[in-house]
Amino acid sequence: MKKIISILLFTFIILTSITALTACGNDANKDSGEKKETVTIAVPNDTTNEARALLLLEKQGFIKLKDGAGITATIKDIAENKNNIEFKEVEAAQLPNVLQDVDYAVINSNYAIEAKLNPVKDSLAIEDSSSDYANILAVKKGNENTDKAKALKAALESKDVADYITKQYGGSVVSTVDNPGNGYDADIDYDKLKGETISVAASPTPHAEILKIAKDILDKKGIMLDIKEFTDYVQPNKVVDSGEIDANYFQHQPYLDDFNKENGTNVVSVAAIHVEPMGLYGGKQSSLDAIK
Repeated sequence: MKKIISILLFTFIILTSITALTACGNDANKDSGEKKETVTIAVPNDTTNEARALLLLEKQGFIKLKDGAGITATIKDIAENKNNIEFKEVEAAQLPNVLQDVDYAVINSNYAIEAKLNPVKDSLAIEDSSSDYANILAVKKGNENTDKAKALKAALESKDVADYITKQYGGSVVSTVDNPGNGYDADIDYDKLKGETISVAASPTPHAEILKIAKDILDKKGIMLDIKEFTDYVQPNKVVDSGEIDANYFQHQPYLDDFNKENGTNVVSVAAIHVEPMGLYGGKQSSLDAIK
């Protein structure tokens, strides 16, 4: 009888242990299921474009920014990060180059296009076309009403340019000119400008490409448009502020405001020409599943 009781007691202990171990295993699995793996997202490291990227991610529901964080937000302004995102701050122009090394990257359309990415087809999420980030034609303060500035403005606000943007970029770049004109300003005496050269600093894509259409318009009036290409975001404002170059076309207003504040420059906008919607692109990930 004692032997039977011992066997039953031993069996009870074994079964109890197995049940406890199973419960622990289930709890561990439950915890691991709730814990998200780290997701890496590369964003631009300049103030206004970083904020723009973070606002796009917030709109998608991936993060939440602190109240009041706006167009100058940085990763320090993230209030909630439930998706366990690790942010990599990278120079905007280098984002396509690091895309393969991260799960995702938020990239400006001009750099995406240069890297043979189609913002409309290849992005996993894309921002709305917002006039807050319209790319502008800018000149040194005090030169807003010169004939050179007005002639270039009229050319960029032409129907020819608007049509080119629509046809060439298919939504990756969007014109913001409400009523495109014929490319000329009726208040300008173009005969006096004949033989003159207007110099403009621009990034290669899409700005220099768009300026070639404006160049054709000005050529018809005997005005030379000298397009100087820059691959950085600093020199185009520096050379306009110094007077070395007449105008530039590469940036949006929030970036210019921040640049003037940080560098003591006096460059101002004379026209908003187009918007390049910023997009979220997959690197190691091909869908948004890893972040949802």
